[in-house]
Amino acid sequence: MDDQTKPDEATRDAERREAEAAHESDREPTADEEAVADGLEVDPETAKKYKEMAERGAEQKGEGRLP
Repeated sequence: MDDQTKPDEATRDAERREAEAAHESDREPTADEEAVADGLEVDPETAKKYKEMAERGAEQKGEGRLP
């Protein structure tokens, strides 16, 4: 039995509508949530790795790369 299915036109229409719909948060953060977020610090090692991966991706060459 084939595990893959092909969506019908109704499914495609529903997915298209959902993708085009506005995506907004359900509410603003509370003052407590903002305070917690502002107090967080990024691990320097994690920040270094993130920067390395971003630079590596920006300089990627080869098949599948957009000009």
